[in-house]
Amino acid sequence: MTLRHEAAPTYSGGVRARDGLLKLFGLCVLAGVLVAGLLFPITGSLGVVSNRASDAVNSISTDLMTKEPPLVTTVTDRDGRPIAYLFDQNRTPAQPDQIADTMKAAIVAIEDRRFFDHHGVDWAGTVRAAVTNQMSGEIAQGGSTLTQQYVKNYLVHVVAAGDPVKQAKAIEQTPARKLREIRIALQVEKQLSKEDVLARYLNVVPYGNQAYGIAAASRTYFDTTPDQLTIAQAALLAGMVNSPSALNPENNPSEALSRRNLVIKAMEDQHRITPEAAEEARNSPLGLAQPLRGIPNGCVGAGPSDGFFCKYVIDYLERAGFTEEQLKRGGYTIRTTLDPRATDASKAAAERGVPKTAKGIANVMSVVEPGQDKHRVRALVANRDFGLDASKGQTAYALPSGVVKFGAGSVYKVFTSAAALEKGMGIYNTIQAPGSYSSSVYKNGTAPYTVGNAEGVAPGPRTLQMALATSPNTGFVALQERVGLAQTVDMAARLGMRETLLAHTAGGDPLAPNGANGLSQAEQVKQRNIGAFTLGYSPTSPLELSNVAATIMSGGVWCPPTPVEQILDRNGNPVSITEDPCEQAVDTGLANALAVGMSHDDLPGGTAAAAAAGAGWNRPLAAKTGTTEAHQSAGFLGATPQFAGAVLTFSDGTSPQGICDSDPPRLCGVNGGNIYGGKVPARTFFDAMKVIHEGLPVLPLPPTTKRYEDGGDEFQVPNIVGMDAKRATEALEKAGYKVQQRSVSSTRKQGTVTSQTPRGFALPGELVSISVSTGYVPPPSPEKPPPGPPPQGQPPQPPGDRPQQPEQPVLPPGIFPP
Repeated sequence: MTLRHEAAPTYSGGVRARDGLLKLFGLCVLAGVLVAGLLFPITGSLGVVSNRASDAVNSISTDLMTKEPPLVTTVTDRDGRPIAYLFDQNRTPAQPDQIADTMKAAIVAIEDRRFFDHHGVDWAGTVRAAVTNQMSGEIAQGGSTLTQQYVKNYLVHVVAAGDPVKQAKAIEQTPARKLREIRIALQVEKQLSKEDVLARYLNVVPYGNQAYGIAAASRTYFDTTPDQLTIAQAALLAGMVNSPSALNPENNPSEALSRRNLVIKAMEDQHRITPEAAEEARNSPLGLAQPLRGIPNGCVGAGPSDGFFCKYVIDYLERAGFTEEQLKRGGYTIRTTLDPRATDASKAAAERGVPKTAKGIANVMSVVEPGQDKHRVRALVANRDFGLDASKGQTAYALPSGVVKFGAGSVYKVFTSAAALEKGMGIYNTIQAPGSYSSSVYKNGTAPYTVGNAEGVAPGPRTLQMALATSPNTGFVALQERVGLAQTVDMAARLGMRETLLAHTAGGDPLAPNGANGLSQAEQVKQRNIGAFTLGYSPTSPLELSNVAATIMSGGVWCPPTPVEQILDRNGNPVSITEDPCEQAVDTGLANALAVGMSHDDLPGGTAAAAAAGAGWNRPLAAKTGTTEAHQSAGFLGATPQFAGAVLTFSDGTSPQGICDSDPPRLCGVNGGNIYGGKVPARTFFDAMKVIHEGLPVLPLPPTTKRYEDGGDEFQVPNIVGMDAKRATEALEKAGYKVQQRSVSSTRKQGTVTSQTPRGFALPGELVSISVSTGYVPPPSPEKPPPGPPPQGQPPQPPGDRPQQPEQPVLPPGIFPP
């Protein structure tokens, strides 16, 4: 097969003479019409071309040299594998040397055989068209060169893209439009080579089936690249530009075949291919790809696993200043942080935890890699597939990265613990956890806010570390009283719950500008003094939860959970984006101690012990489970030094119900449910993380310091037992504590302190109760003591009608007996 691609085809002398005369004639005829229209203002049937219009034409021709056509933005995973495409027009640029000579010869043969002879305008064709116009009284379609067609297509598909009114104006059949097209074409050919004009034309025109430009058309119809197009393939594509819809080879194969063969004949007649090559091409089938290889547009095309990540990328970049138009027209290459292995493992685990078709139950997981300079998001998945068909269990909501309407339960006790550590507590300090607790600070209407513990949580004192593992509600509500609700909420935001608390309302809706739709969740919790904050009742973001764990495992360094590794523009140049800088959210020692404080949840006695054992988990882990009161949601937060993750299982139907931990999980009524964070969420986490960590070294949790183990020395309550009551009170007040004193019957010297609560650690400003001896212990008395004075020689009995029991101090709010 021989291709003859001649820059300037050879014609006979007679033809050249005729063309020259026609060109000269055309110049003469148009001297008073076309040329005048190009150079000076005129009136009449050709319209008015003013100097202002001339300036506008010059501006448009300059834009043609600088303004780029819309291109496809490609979103890839961390390894550069495309996962999604974003576009208004499916177009990928091809340089002149990336387009086969077959394609160049075919388009020139059928659209502009004298392309390599003229300088942008074929005067002979223009004159013939002008004469026809004069005879018919209309503007003919003929006479346009490839350069003029490039101008027209550019104005329609680039300048006026997306604007039907401007597009109609760009192709209106008026003399003014034709004159503008001619003038711009002449200027274009002064600035571009023929090869560049040809490549630009082939890159801008539509080929049907959403394919714009020769690269997209080659891929769509033949699953190939433009440099590999055969004669038959090039002829088909060249023929289609005349009418992409009518000549669509998929819908109208016979018309497309006839047009293709017409192009092949033109190539043969103009000696651009040999007769043998032409015959072989005519006898070949259409050879379309089955199915056509068009690329899907948007995150739905990313597929069931990667679609949620794609959605987060777009949301993240829009917050960073990119517009939707920029992303769909810019031709960027966005290399994300998505880890295919982590994503596949998480997706499989989420579906094993809750089948994708489970009615009304979502199971979502996010994975973030800790770091001092970046927190890279590695996976965002759900048991739901990302898509638009709800009947198949699909959704396009940002389930793993957005703020969902359900809470993570006791996972929020991590924030209360962190606030306590910052106040001066240590992870081995003891907190009290009675079976029931009525708060004197928080209210339930006009009554005190009263809480109890979940089934199986025994009352009694325990270290903060064991409290995180066993999760008593009473102990953490009391602890939140001690450290302060505002401090707990602020700590949650510092560690990572920023979008959740600061940019959304208490109902989980995005906060409107200027707070038009209410206060932020953080403001409302503080303003309403909601003691249940530590119990995690409120809307939350699974992604931000996992980033909290990443902050803890990064030595207290918070970074935005970024899905972007690198962005390149259409020319391969790096593009910087505005991201929030990383910051030291809490002291490194605090973060390290908090990680160790959370390290017993997966061990025997912890709420996730059964799930960990079932998965064969054997790595050090910081973790916390959580469940909301009505069992409509449950969560799990966990992290190793390599990966942090969060799982949230919740009722996602229109009528939320409690979730039963059956096989498979199911909804079981508004007042039903037995799911806990240690069940579906924990099992999903360990299932995924076991695979994600395969081949990685087993790393220990970070080291701790004495300050955060046993509390700071400055927060140790002075030991005042044995002191005089006055001196004891002065010592406690000087150390920053409030003092409550009561008398107890004791044989110790009157006025001597016999006991104090608490001993050891207490936060500044807390109440210390001291018991002061009366110096007297009355003897046992009958149930009805006889009237009359006490026996002679015995000191008077203390006030009251019942003898005092020794060493039974009155306890202040928040302090509980063992």
